[in-house]
Amino acid sequence: MSLKIAVAALAASAQLAMSYQKPAAPAEGLRLIKTSEEDPGQWVTKEEKYKMVKSKKGCTHYIDITNIQDDEVLEVLSTKTRTTVQAVDYPSNLSHVEEANKLIGGSNTDGPQKWLEHLTSYHNRHCESKTGTEAAAWLFKQVQEIASANSDITVEQFEHSDFDQPSIIARLPGKSESLVVIGAHMDSTSGAPSSKAPGADDNGSGTVVVLESLRVLAEAGFAPENTIEFHWYGGEEIGLIGSADIWAEYKSQGKNVISYVNQDMAGYQPSGTPTVITDYTDPALNKYVTLLVTEFTGKAPNSADCGYGCSDHASADANGFPAAFVFEDLPDKTSPDIHTPNDVSAILSTPLSYDTIMWDAVERHIQFAVGYLVEASYLS
Repeated sequence: MSLKIAVAALAASAQLAMSYQKPAAPAEGLRLIKTSEEDPGQWVTKEEKYKMVKSKKGCTHYIDITNIQDDEVLEVLSTKTRTTVQAVDYPSNLSHVEEANKLIGGSNTDGPQKWLEHLTSYHNRHCESKTGTEAAAWLFKQVQEIASANSDITVEQFEHSDFDQPSIIARLPGKSESLVVIGAHMDSTSGAPSSKAPGADDNGSGTVVVLESLRVLAEAGFAPENTIEFHWYGGEEIGLIGSADIWAEYKSQGKNVISYVNQDMAGYQPSGTPTVITDYTDPALNKYVTLLVTEFTGKAPNSADCGYGCSDHASADANGFPAAFVFEDLPDKTSPDIHTPNDVSAILSTPLSYDTIMWDAVERHIQFAVGYLVEASYLS
């Protein structure tokens, strides 16, 4: 299997008419958002943005493009034509199943249950709130502690200009600088930065899936061929700003990314089967991810669209990197409690009344995540 720069895709990208122009801001302090490719952009106040995420039923997906200056990225966000610059030939067969299964055998939900209970104890994890910054500081310490099992792993905070909540990146170096990445957003919302938002499923569940995957690989002393990165993003709930900053930097640095897999909502799965999201993702990577989900969870995944600006995979995709998104279930079967004070985890102890998390779903996502990281770490 060979990694290559797709000349045809580059040529197609060069041929795109760079026609998108940001509309002029009518006043200071506004944010520019897009809700679709056709949307020319709307200047809104922060308060207007908060009202767009009050509940699952009333949620409007959007991307905040205020700080995006890359014409190619802006054009991608304004057209349905996808031109992945970094194309990868993914295998049709898996070659490290035994090794992956051995590591999966060392995973469990003990840590995730404790971590999620703590994450949901904050009033919210909104990227613009004090408790959101405090939650990020706690998570950073957890990542550092877990990563300390392998001295080769580095952990850093990625600061953002629009809010105080830093993103977090843990890096397990391989023999190759090519990157295999898994990520989840850490922030939560039910509207304004003052609103209560425990964010158990959205997205404490994805956060602890990535954290448990790091623990398993770190404690096993796993030595990958490709470099593995674990990302936790701030600012997803206000227009994917945190992941947009990181993936823009990776593009400007010319990083070679073999794959990015997004974990946003992993804890509510009434059908018992995860879903591979097919829009704003890479078709070849989706096929490979489907193979991985089937092998390591024993469930052939569903497939579905998620919509414009649905989650952080859109940031990787817009910057020309192959991205995939393994979602908890079909979009119409996901938790009814996201973006509300009822999105809670109370499995261990609580003054809270109930637990919305299906831990068998979290376990399946962990199994997939570890299997994905092991298998993809050998891609060349």
